Amino acid sequence: MIDKPRREASRTAVRNIAGGPSFDLDRALRSIVTVQSSVPEDAYTAQILGEQRTGSGVVIRESGLVLTIGYLITEAETVWIARYDGRVIPGHALAIDQESGFGLVQALDRLDCPALELGRSGDARIGDSVVVAAGGGTKAVHASVVAKQEFAGYWEYFLEEAIFTSPAHPFWGGAGAIDAWGKLLGVGSLHVEQLTMQGGPRDINMIVPIDLLPPILDDLLTYGRVNKPARPWLGIYSAESGDEVVVAALAERGPAASAGLRRGDVLASVRGAEIADLGDFYRKVWRCGEAGAEVPVEIIRDGRALGLKVQSADRTAFLKRPRLQ
Repeated sequence: MIDKPRREASRTAVRNIAGGPSFDLDRALRSIVTVQSSVPEDAYTAQILGEQRTGSGVVIRESGLVLTIGYLITEAETVWIARYDGRVIPGHALAIDQESGFGLVQALDRLDCPALELGRSGDARIGDSVVVAAGGGTKAVHASVVAKQEFAGYWEYFLEEAIFTSPAHPFWGGAGAIDAWGKLLGVGSLHVEQLTMQGGPRDINMIVPIDLLPPILDDLLTYGRVNKPARPWLGIYSAESGDEVVVAALAERGPAASAGLRRGDVLASVRGAEIADLGDFYRKVWRCGEAGAEVPVEIIRDGRALGLKVQSADRTAFLKRPRLQ
């Protein structure tokens, strides 16, 4: 539970950090909630993401609709929402979009939190000031946009233009990135390192841009997912090593494991087309068709080329469906 003295001290500190932004900061922070979820022990993602997950979310509708990052609520059996004043309300994992990474939670009781208006992440520029805020009484961070560029995640995830902010918020999962007008710029997903011009690393947050939400929101609210065929999923956790894309791990019982891929295999080509980098690998796989399509890959194992055919799948078919509390 969030204690009141800690919360009030946090909000005072945020005013100092933000340096007087041109919006009602206290009201915006009341839109940020804590999201806690529990998943069954036998859930597909339990070992990777844990059975107990805690992060943040942003209220985007007065009805109690909360936008968060999808991994917090994937296969969730129970979901709880904690308001800015510590009041806890049951929630339901309403939808997850595998492509963007967004997740939606619906409060099952009156949330009574103001809704944060959606901004336009496409208008954000390098150097723009943002406030990155998490729930649970933690301090918000006054940060700047330091990059807008493509991002390829090891779990078969790709964004054409992610937003990166610095300094990093230590509790980034589901945190709201608020622009200088008090509008939601995106939702925190990762904590990564970036090499600076001076050669040293700095901690930054990867923010999923809010512009990805409006085109899919109606589908998520209606169907619980985007109403289109799913992308082919291979169940490969990949990493770039020099100029090679290497299999770092394989999803248990996933398509790639069933096809005979192994950890340490170098991914060389898809359908005969050479792989340039991790993002290029994903693009080539997804061009093979929808989930279920056969994906011919060439790998290098122990210095020898080997061709394999992977029968792709829909990632969500491996996951437990959220149930209503």
